[in-house]
Amino acid sequence: MGPDIVVPVVGCMMIVAVVCLPFYFKSRERREMQRTLRAAIDKGQQIPPEVIEAMTKSVKLPPTRLRDLRTGVIWLAIGIGVGLATYFGDFIHGNGDFEGLGIACIPAVIGVAYIVLSFFNPNKEERV
Repeated sequence: MGPDIVVPVVGCMMIVAVVCLPFYFKSRERREMQRTLRAAIDKGQQIPPEVIEAMTKSVKLPPTRLRDLRTGVIWLAIGIGVGLATYFGDFIHGNGDFEGLGIACIPAVIGVAYIVLSFFNPNKEERV
């Protein structure tokens, strides 16, 4: 097996790992929490209603202005980084085709969209 086979296979395996492993670890964490609660119930301890409510409610929070702005700045920085890497990479190697600049526009435009949405989002971030 040469590098022309190993590199794509490892690349695909890394994509699967990045997508699947967080689900696995979240499930494992949830299983451990349930095991702990079962042990406490078996010993006769009372479970506070706040714990049960925290486990059953959805933890996904609505988007806020600050969260949209942060997400937009991160996406914009990724787009600028890809664009600069393409520009300087082509500049140094002398190709002059700058083909990656079109790809850099995708995260940059997503970032600009998030930044614009942050101005129209009525939800404000609560300070703790």
